[in-house]
Amino acid sequence: MEKLIRPIYQERASQRNTLGILMIEKKFNHSASTDTFDVILLVIAKDTDYPFFIKHYSYEYQKAALYIVNEQKLNEWLLLGTNRKVIDWVLNGKVLFDRNEYIEGLRRQLLEFPEQERQLKMGIEFAKLIRRYTDGKVFLETDQLLDAYNHVVHALHHLARLTVIEQGFHPEVTVWNQVKQIDAQIYKLYKELVESEEPLDKRLELLFLASEFLIHSRVPSGSAHLLKILKQKEGAWSIGEIASHPELQVYSVDLVIMLEYLVDKHFLAIQEVPTKGQNIFHRYYMVVDHP
Repeated sequence: MEKLIRPIYQERASQRNTLGILMIEKKFNHSASTDTFDVILLVIAKDTDYPFFIKHYSYEYQKAALYIVNEQKLNEWLLLGTNRKVIDWVLNGKVLFDRNEYIEGLRRQLLEFPEQERQLKMGIEFAKLIRRYTDGKVFLETDQLLDAYNHVVHALHHLARLTVIEQGFHPEVTVWNQVKQIDAQIYKLYKELVESEEPLDKRLELLFLASEFLIHSRVPSGSAHLLKILKQKEGAWSIGEIASHPELQVYSVDLVIMLEYLVDKHFLAIQEVPTKGQNIFHRYYMVVDHP
């Protein structure tokens, strides 16, 4: 395989646009992090025609994948967690080329995990958690048990990722191994959901009750980023102003359900502003100051 990859990365390393090259090898009996490929080459470039593209190679009985990603797309993956394998690749991959210690600086930033980045990541996970929990509860109430089960599994997964981030770590692909060491209560809930011999409806009822408490306890950390943005302006915000704010657009379709959850838990208050229509009001949001 070395005969295959050496000319590939040497060609890329000679290009001035290349910031760094990492090699990730498949671990014994564990190919999830490399999508079953024997070797991944991750090339990070300053600018590219496309945010990222992939090439596949084969040599005898082995296969390799070349990922070329520009700096902007890589930072998006790392910040938003939309490509979870990349954090593992950057932290644990073998450095083949590192222009001006770019990869070393990237690793240092990931390990330090600045508070601003943690708050944003916790906010995104919290919004997804609220979405899954709320939708799952509706499915349970309407006896759509398999859909409720699917949503509560995802809700617990987002709760697990949120818990890992709270402790200052990046969630890994095998997040439950991390949670087992960090929060035994959440790990136990997950085990009870998937392994209990109780009827499914009983399992779900218990899980939603237990999850409600755990979710509520995460409101301060999960909403810190959103509330900090909303406090930047005196007075109330329209939903249009909130949704179009550059730092809040990453919440995407989960933003509204998160806002309504925070209203329900009295972290946000509603201000009604009259419209031209009789007895019709605009709905504005403002942060509630807690003592």
